[in-house]
Amino acid sequence: MRTKLVAGNWKMNGGLASNQALLAAMIPALAGLTAAKFAVCAPYPYLAQVRQVLRGSNIACGAQDLCQFESGAYTGGVSAAMLLEFDCRYVIVGHSERRSVFGESDELVALKFAAAVKHRLTPILCVGETLAERESGVTETVVARQLDAVIGCCGSTALAQGVIAYEPVWAIGTGKTATPQEAQAVHATIRARIRAAADRRLADGQTILYGGSVKAANAGQLFAMPDVDGGLIGGASLVADEFIAICRAAQVARETVKA
Repeated sequence: MRTKLVAGNWKMNGGLASNQALLAAMIPALAGLTAAKFAVCAPYPYLAQVRQVLRGSNIACGAQDLCQFESGAYTGGVSAAMLLEFDCRYVIVGHSERRSVFGESDELVALKFAAAVKHRLTPILCVGETLAERESGVTETVVARQLDAVIGCCGSTALAQGVIAYEPVWAIGTGKTATPQEAQAVHATIRARIRAAADRRLADGQTILYGGSVKAANAGQLFAMPDVDGGLIGGASLVADEFIAICRAAQVARETVKA
């Protein structure tokens, strides 16, 4: 039975004082929630602070990206080994903003996934389509292409060492969100793709998150879908009450499945 995961992606936001206040509100509120997992993916400069504040809590530390290279003359790059020194457990790879704004290809994202897995970080692999692609009816083709790049680079069984996040690009930061049924349909497609590439056991155990304007108001319905295993949360992860409510929705969804 898959455990729900809620990971906050702060993106390029934060400050020492605001981070402290946000985490101080989250830690006691989530302390009693044991049926789900929680993480915060912070900007590089704040990883030391987040690591220190979260120590001893049930909230894991994560990063928003990593370099595909081990070390060397790659100015501005941050390696997997460096992230491990800050107790990072998760790292996001292939976020749509990295793909669209910074031009990251499927092949580069696959190399970053491989670097994370090599160092026993858990990569959160983001896949998803643009509005134009959805309206053209090629959502499944786009998502399959993005998954296949990682499978071709790392092998199908490597997916089990990571988490997949379906994030329709048209729903990120726009206030729009896929309906629970729309999200479920794509999540089921992703799981079927993994089943075809690997086996049923791996596919059934794969954690697949939804990301795209998840809020307290819609989290419960999204997380109730059979193939939605939690969320990758953007803007709402910067608001303590919102993020806490989303995490509680994951806890309730997990408890409901167990019952």
